[in-house]
Amino acid sequence: MKVSDFNFDLPEELIAQFPPENRTDSRLLKVFREPNAFEDTSFSSILDDIRKGDLVILNDTKVLPARLFGKKDTGGKLEILLERITGPFEFLCQIRASRAPKIGQSIVIDGDDSAELTVIGREGSFFRIQASIPSTLFEWLEHVGHMPLPPYIERGDELSDQNRYQTVFAKEPGAVAAPTAGLHYDEDLLDKIRNKGAIIKTVTLHVGAGTYQPVRVESINEHQMHSEAIEVSQEVCDAVIKTKESGGKIIAVGTTVVRSLESAALKSSSTLIEPYVGDTDIFIYPGYEFRIVDMLQTNFHLPESTLLMLVSAFSGYDRIMAAYNHAIENRYRFFSYGDAMLLEKAKI
Repeated sequence: MKVSDFNFDLPEELIAQFPPENRTDSRLLKVFREPNAFEDTSFSSILDDIRKGDLVILNDTKVLPARLFGKKDTGGKLEILLERITGPFEFLCQIRASRAPKIGQSIVIDGDDSAELTVIGREGSFFRIQASIPSTLFEWLEHVGHMPLPPYIERGDELSDQNRYQTVFAKEPGAVAAPTAGLHYDEDLLDKIRNKGAIIKTVTLHVGAGTYQPVRVESINEHQMHSEAIEVSQEVCDAVIKTKESGGKIIAVGTTVVRSLESAALKSSSTLIEPYVGDTDIFIYPGYEFRIVDMLQTNFHLPESTLLMLVSAFSGYDRIMAAYNHAIENRYRFFSYGDAMLLEKAKI
């Protein structure tokens, strides 16, 4: 398949610039095999499709205040977006500037004139930075950093984004983009899921800035995915195996959870799934055979994106493209702060 097969025309006004007033106020488009139709409903109705014995898996990554503004020692202004923390005082990042900084050049960050960053190398399109700061990187970012809103949100970050561009179950710091499927849940909805007799577990995938990078090849099977850090625990693996054995459904909240579980399954040599801690660059597109997930709750994704390819693999290309056309016709809100879909896995 070609990248252009995953293109669609999206009116700009459907790109959500702000979250809904309450997390569960978003709409939900249900896309199931039977009946052969789409159901337009509210997000809280996801409870109707979660039953006793099901396993709901969330991504507990926490978004860092990963956008920094500053200037080079020559005076030129720049913007930094962290990709990954690689050491106590080192990180990889993207840098936007009129002229890219050179190796050895110093950078001063707005909000902390005492801190000094030094460009110490390059890794592809990323810069490797060493930071001379008076605290840990995590503490320093909380002091000077901005929430890294996606490029299609055409406004600066606001105080409210510190809360709303973060899931209520965020725990493990390391992401530079939110696992947006999880933004629709509040504590009350999570309690209602538990009260139905479903089990909730978490995996960790630290979403990198590479998630916004376009696919630059024509044939999708030539694309090389960016790498992201994941952790799938023994506890999660045991819960997956037990749920499968008892006939329950595995419900993934977000494509990051799908990629984590499928990566751990692919690494397993003797059982359905085994614990895994490390990097994954798994690329899921139509033709992929899913091993773990039965249902997927996700947001609407960018045209020609790897995430749109993943959901097309999960529910079927024709069904997903029809669902997106339905969503546009019915004025759903798209992308990170937008509405959601609940997908059933296509039959092989």
